[in-house]
Amino acid sequence: MNIVSRLWNSTFLRFAAVGTGGFVVDTAVLYTMLALGLDRYSGRAVSYLCAATFTWFGNRNFTFAQGRAKGAAATAAEWLRFLVTNLGGGAVNYTVYALLVTYSATVHDFPVLGVAAGALSGMTVNFFASRWLVFNSSGPR
Repeated sequence: MNIVSRLWNSTFLRFAAVGTGGFVVDTAVLYTMLALGLDRYSGRAVSYLCAATFTWFGNRNFTFAQGRAKGAAATAAEWLRFLVTNLGGGAVNYTVYALLVTYSATVHDFPVLGVAAGALSGMTVNFFASRWLVFNSSGPR
């Protein structure tokens, strides 16, 4: 198996690729919320929820497809479990963002930098939480 195949088959790399898409969603929704008049903190709460939903969908279909729930009720429960399980990483993500927006004039002016720092900070926590608690077909369901 060549290095490209190994990397592509890496669960963490697929998780990171989905997370990159989540970063784009997070940033786009944040800037939309700012344009609509929300402040940087409320706008980020909305954008985080949208990005978390995007990453749940991507991870259930691309990263952890073998462990995903089947059926409408199970899928809805999986989405909720994903959101609750990823609260730890989400708290790290939002805290880093809020601190940077509050205390860095550069990040205040360019909140995308705070979104990126927050996303990177919470990613490892969320990877392990998702892998073992949400999409693990033999683990807690």
